[in-house]
Amino acid sequence: MTTSQADHLRKIERARLHALLGADIVQAQQLHAPDFQLITPIGAALSREEYLGAIASGHIRYLVWEPADIEVRLYQTSAVIRYRAQLEVVFGGHKVPLSNYWHTDLYEEREGQWMIVWSQATAVR
Repeated sequence: MTTSQADHLRKIERARLHALLGADIVQAQQLHAPDFQLITPIGAALSREEYLGAIASGHIRYLVWEPADIEVRLYQTSAVIRYRAQLEVVFGGHKVPLSNYWHTDLYEEREGQWMIVWSQATAVR
């Protein structure tokens, strides 16, 4: 893996976070595969439609999402990224205070574009 490939994936992940923070659903849809699935810190599984729909409706509203160093493992047309981040979110009208989470994400290159397929967030206690 070259540094430029890893940096490209880091840039894509930061663009995804920016889209989620700004509730830019059009941009977020382009970065999330149709078969995307998120496993939340409480163990719920959300499809792309459920996740982005919750953001579009305001049920999930990110206030802060600051990633630390993003580690990248690249395997031809797939990549795994992992990082620790500080997140503050409003979920269902309830503010979840600024906390630390680990994020592990699987990206796949599909038709020349990298898209996130699986994502798992784990709260740091």
